[in-house]
Amino acid sequence: MKYTEGSEQLKTERAKKMMLWFGIISLSMSFAGLTSAYVASKERADWLENLALPQAFYVSLVVIILSSLTMHFAKTMVVQEQQKAGMFLLLTTFFLGFVFIYLQIRGFSEIYLKSGYAFNENIAFSFIYIIVVVHIVHVVVALFSLLIVIYNHYKQKYKNGKTLGIELATTFWHFVDVLWIYLFLFFFFMR
Repeated sequence: MKYTEGSEQLKTERAKKMMLWFGIISLSMSFAGLTSAYVASKERADWLENLALPQAFYVSLVVIILSSLTMHFAKTMVVQEQQKAGMFLLLTTFFLGFVFIYLQIRGFSEIYLKSGYAFNENIAFSFIYIIVVVHIVHVVVALFSLLIVIYNHYKQKYKNGKTLGIELATTFWHFVDVLWIYLFLFFFFMR
């Protein structure tokens, strides 16, 4: 059977999108497992919880939502081949990603200063540290993919409908954003 170059490209794009979605589903299940373990561990006799979410986590929630908006509009501008606006929004998203990570680390400091518990001194706080650090790792991966998108956009590779890279990066960025919203609400209601 003979395929045209366009249909092969379409199949490759579909395959890459499916791989991303399989990864997102796997990561979602991992976080569901971690949060389920948190809930199950609350019954332990050594569970000492006096959890007040740090103020930095509230601010990081706003930052991650803003980054999702800037990423959405960045993709729109890149697809419309508005180079300067697209680059500005991509760089803004990248900056907001770093601000988010800073706020997460600041949140850890607030937890330590208010409670006096370090990572391994209280099972409840250990869960929070592990879950948030694993999420930070995924934000770093999203920042790395965003850096590749910024480079490719600078080289003007997203033209004539060839925008797969930014589409994949946008989907993953929105995933880490929605994931933090879920985690924030989980910690807020489970305290």
